[in-house]
Amino acid sequence: PLLAKLYAARGVTKPDELSLDLKQLLSPIELKNCISTASLLADILERKEPMLVVADYDCDGATACAVALRGIKMLGGSDTPIQFLVPNRFTMGYGLTPEVVDLAAQQVPKPKYLITVDNGIASEAGVDRARELGMEVIVTDHHFPGDRLPKAIAIVNPNQPGCSFPSKALAGVGVMFYLLVALRAELRQRGQFTADTQPKIENLLDLVALGTVADVAQLDRNNRVLVSNGLKRIRAGVSQAGIQALFQAAARDPRKANTFDLGFAIGPRLNAAGRLADMTLGIRLLLSDQPDEAIELAHELDRMNRERRVIESGMQEAALAHLAEDQLAGTMEGRSS
Repeated sequence: PLLAKLYAARGVTKPDELSLDLKQLLSPIELKNCISTASLLADILERKEPMLVVADYDCDGATACAVALRGIKMLGGSDTPIQFLVPNRFTMGYGLTPEVVDLAAQQVPKPKYLITVDNGIASEAGVDRARELGMEVIVTDHHFPGDRLPKAIAIVNPNQPGCSFPSKALAGVGVMFYLLVALRAELRQRGQFTADTQPKIENLLDLVALGTVADVAQLDRNNRVLVSNGLKRIRAGVSQAGIQALFQAAARDPRKANTFDLGFAIGPRLNAAGRLADMTLGIRLLLSDQPDEAIELAHELDRMNRERRVIESGMQEAALAHLAEDQLAGTMEGRSS
């Protein structure tokens, strides 16, 4: 009875709702525009048109970028030009700004399509600028939109108007993973592979788990399925080289990996790149398949994270000292009056 009450308090009313098997994942069919965007991506891959992934500069954005690049290559895009760009938060601000678009247009080859991950839903001006320069934008995001949506060729976001997807808690990396699930199904229908020979994009769930937990996304049932299966891969020692290296740099045992590790040990080290320098370093780590390179990059992120702690500690001490001075001044003023 006690367990039943606890489960009920968490919205669990049926025994099968306790299962965290991948088969329990919600279908991408209800995720607005996901199926049509997957068809568009399949066409782009067939034409081998250049793409550029524009990422946010936090852990969710970095993992979403890595999932996009790895997933598209797994699904047949290995000979399609695809690059990534992450804005510098200190000089370009947040999201797909016109300045970011201008920089994207200078890439070689010039991209025909920009794919945003974990951003873009509020980038009206940036999308307009991209169209002026002859580029179309595919927005994948999870943030709430403003009064008007950007004029992108496609928008996949569970929180956009008219989307009936039951889980509104998907992180940016989760949205990108769902788009890959739909893309794989589309390519399977086109005869690119069968259910037996299709690429195993579930191998990317370690990245999905990290981004979801680090972004403090609500762990509803759907997210629990994603995170649980990602943690299984980490514990089994079959995660990406970059994640294994981050566990080593953080002195955490991946065989006992849990959400605390992802949220408070691994995530902060990845986020340090975006906070102090450029998240390009973090994305390079997540894209690396070379253990030696991954370990070197992970230790650099660990150094940056220690620097971040020192800076934040100094800021806190300065703030407390300033507060103490204000309180002392107030006390002295009270005595003199």
